[in-house]
This record gives sequence, structure tokens and C-alpha cells, in this order.
Amino acid sequence: MDSRIRQHAETIVDHSVDLQEGDRVVIQVPKEAEDLAVALHELCGERGAIPIWLAHSQRASRAYLRAGGEEYETPDHQQALFEETDAFIIARGGPNVTETSDVPPENNAAYKRAVRPVQEERLSKRWCLTQFPTSGHAQLAGMSTEGYENFVWDAVSLDWEAQREFQAQMVDRLDAADEVRIVAGEETDIRFSIAGNPTLNDYAEKNLPGGEVFTSPVVDSVEGSVYFDVPLYRQGRKIEDVRLTFEDGEVVDHSAESGEDLLTEILNTDDGARRIGEFGVGMNRAIDQVTYNMLFDEKMGDTIHLAVGSAYKDTVGEGNERNESAEHVDMIVDMSEDSRIELDGDIVQQDGTFVFEEE
Repeated sequence: MDSRIRQHAETIVDHSVDLQEGDRVVIQVPKEAEDLAVALHELCGERGAIPIWLAHSQRASRAYLRAGGEEYETPDHQQALFEETDAFIIARGGPNVTETSDVPPENNAAYKRAVRPVQEERLSKRWCLTQFPTSGHAQLAGMSTEGYENFVWDAVSLDWEAQREFQAQMVDRLDAADEVRIVAGEETDIRFSIAGNPTLNDYAEKNLPGGEVFTSPVVDSVEGSVYFDVPLYRQGRKIEDVRLTFEDGEVVDHSAESGEDLLTEILNTDDGARRIGEFGVGMNRAIDQVTYNMLFDEKMGDTIHLAVGSAYKDTVGEGNERNESAEHVDMIVDMSEDSRIELDGDIVQQDGTFVFEEE
């Protein structure tokens, strides 16, 4: 076994989920990530935790979603398992990243609505989402298999305490601010309130790799237009050049150069899917290229992202409304040129450089 797989597992266990003796652990990884599952089980044995492995299959998911139509029952038996679980470890990876590309978007939206209570239960526990490098994701990223392995393991093995301290400077500024304005190029000028909503510092706990700070806009406060110039991959399909216009917090106009039908289905999932649930700032400069994997792409330095759909509970302050949805879809704006982030009218980042980097 590659020693970096053991190191990856140790980071998950000791840093991300802080595994303790007696913890009941669900390890959900595909068969292609069996080496990671083995390393995690070994560490569970050393720590006195109790693991169970759920082998996720995109082929099986595709078969179910294509056959199931637009009506699904909430899987209560899965929810019961999650209620009895202390920590979740989930790794992506697989041979074919486009496996679910021919699942009708309306089927996928219906399924997401059905499993929403299960996902809420999982998110209430300690959890970590990570990536195991496979040839399918390497091909999507335009890399050799070896090159992608190096990319992933370099990204998950940063000095996370140093990254936390760097990001904390932005957290402090966001927590002290009421209004955010994002300006980029000629098409993005959007503003919203974050008053009363706390900012979280992601330094590889729930996401591995980490490298962002994020909060939630006040639900009805989002105004303006935004052009997402970084493409995204969703449901096995690419969505490019997304443009959204907001009034009173809601998407009132949208378009995409490719994947617009899928974007429309996402926005029609439920009422909350037309509102922003997350505003994040990418601060991990070790991730410096688009790989069409949002776990990495949203952390890229010199970017911001907005997610249509659900807001994380921990990013909504007491007395503020939480946006709720079965969807949560992140979209990215490149902030490296002709751009700025303003907090209460003061520029905190200009063309990718934070003010605290110049102090």
C-alpha cells in the first residue's frame, strides 16, 4: 500500500473527525478506494472505534434513479443507521465520473427531496468528505493517473494549523461585517447582507482538503447579477458559463452556455433552490487548477463561490432565517483579475490579494 494512503487515513481519523474509542463509524467509499477503507479500518481497530463499510456504487445509483421515476420514499432504515452513528467518513472515487449523466434531472431532484431528512441527520454528526484518486477523476481533470494521485495527496497533506491561522484573518473580517459586495469583470456585481450570520473556517475538518471560509447570506438580501466563469460538474454533466440575476434574494433570471436544462431543473427542485445558501471564499493556493471536482475547485485561491440551495445550520445566526432546500450547488467566480470583495464598503481583496497580505 502506498504510504500516502495511510497518511491520508491518519489525517481523516486524527484531524478531520477526531475519532475516539467507542465511536460508531460509517465508512462510505467505492470499491476502487478499498486501500483507503483498509487503512481506515486498521486505524479504527487501533483507536477502539467500531467501523462499518458501505460500498457506494455510481452504477447502482444510476440504475435505481433511472428506474424509480419521480417518486421516492425516504429510506427510514438508512436514517436509523445514521441516527446510531457518531462519525461518517465518505470518499469519492470511481472509474466513470459520467455514470449518472443520463439520469433524468427531475428523477434526481425527486430523490434529493426524499433523502433530505437522512442528509440532515448525517450533517448533524461528525463527518468528513474526501477524495480517493482514481483514473476516472484523473481523466476528468485532464491529468495522468500518477499526476492526479500526486495532486490529491499533496492537497490533503497541508499544514492545516498554518492554513487555519491564515484563513482566520478573513473570518474575523467577515464576522465584523454586515454587507458583502462582489465585483468581477463587467458582468458580476452582487451584494447581500451577512449580518448576524457566523463565518466558519474550513481547515480540513468536514472537507479534506479544506481551504475556504464560508457563511450564509441573509435569505432575502441578495441583489444583482453574477457570472460564474469557472465550469462545474454536476450529475455527471458539465455546466458552463452560468449567469444568475437576483431580486429580493431569489433567482429571477438564469442562463448557461451548456447544461442550461440541468441548471433549470436544479433551480426548480424546490423554493429554496432559487436562493443562496452559502457564500464562500477560496483560500487554498495549493489548489491552483480546475479539476471539475467541487471538493477541490471551491477551495482554489483567488476565487469565491455561491451555492444555490440549503444553508448549513452553523452559518445561520439566532433569529435569522435559514434557507432550506434539497439542493446545494456551488458555483465559482475567478477573482484573480479585475475584481474585488468589499465588506461594508471597504475593499478586503483586490485582484486576488487580501489586504492582510500587504500589512
